[in-house]
Amino acid sequence: MAKRDYYEVLGVSRDADDSALKSAYRKLALQHHPDRNPNNPDADERFKEASEAYAVLSDSEKRARYDQFGHAGVGSGGGFPGGFDGSAFMDLSELFGGLFGFAAGGGGQAGGHATAGSDVVYRMEIAFRDAAFGVQAPIAISRLERCDPCGGSGAEPGTRPKTCPACGGRGRQRVSQGFLVMSRTCGRCGGDGSIIEKPCKACAGEGRQRRKKELSLKIPAGVESGSRLRLTGEGDAGPNGGPAGDLYVVLTVTEDDVFTREGDDVVLRLELPFPTLVLGGEVEVPTLGGPRKMTVPPATRVHSELRLRGEGMGRLQRGGRGDLVARVDVHVPPSPSKEEKELLRKYAELTGAPVGRVKGKGSVLGKARKIFS
Repeated sequence: MAKRDYYEVLGVSRDADDSALKSAYRKLALQHHPDRNPNNPDADERFKEASEAYAVLSDSEKRARYDQFGHAGVGSGGGFPGGFDGSAFMDLSELFGGLFGFAAGGGGQAGGHATAGSDVVYRMEIAFRDAAFGVQAPIAISRLERCDPCGGSGAEPGTRPKTCPACGGRGRQRVSQGFLVMSRTCGRCGGDGSIIEKPCKACAGEGRQRRKKELSLKIPAGVESGSRLRLTGEGDAGPNGGPAGDLYVVLTVTEDDVFTREGDDVVLRLELPFPTLVLGGEVEVPTLGGPRKMTVPPATRVHSELRLRGEGMGRLQRGGRGDLVARVDVHVPPSPSKEEKELLRKYAELTGAPVGRVKGKGSVLGKARKIFS
């Protein structure tokens, strides 16, 4: 049967780059791989055909010969002289990301290889002011730690794990799939490369035990809800004596009764008496660090902003601090005294401001009566 064009096999154009070739081959290989299609000769042939096409087109020299001479340029009668060259498949582990148990070069790693432990996530709530200035806080986490009696081996003290007879301690077994030689995790030892005949009673052969661990966490100034702090090596211990994973602390900052946050600034709603807005003055305002004096310029309008530099949140990884932003509003006394009311009426008469006087020449009600009388 005549061989199909390699570009047609992969479904790519003749000017396809390496990325397009790899993507096309990966899609076909995943679709037709024998592990996904047991007892399906057609899928097996498709997989081999796609693999052969990729082996040629992914090699710049072979591709150049193929483009010039077709199948004859890469082997007698369309085949590969001296057998199939599997060098193009040395990166199968990269191509498939570990799917189907591929390993680079078809060989396994040494048995008993150390696998890193899992990462641990710890969620923590901190106060608004602690987020502004930073804080040293104690935390207690639950994690897997190396078993002390067996030293992490999983074997009863005084004994040692034995080399797996199925894989010879490599943790992987070689499997031939047509012209490809692959390796898969050993089914006997699960990839450890060793077998524990007498498991440690303390950890049941796991080599790890769950324990509570107390740590001191330094939270920098300027963090916000959703910030993650990473503590390298403070996660679960790895199996077979492998390195520990990392600890990720995810923060939630509580709301404050006085302040809100906008970036590195903290915002304060500041109610001021009307005379202060008109004439200006100096007022005391709360800040994250305690009361401070703030100057109010004359003729300050409602909703304007006054700032105290450097009284805001710490700037994460940049140094310095944001500002305190006071958003001005007018303070309206809920129950003014008789004298205050009289003074306000006199001011209203001077400025022509409408006020709610029941009687009088200048009152709103009095003007309305004149209109409709």
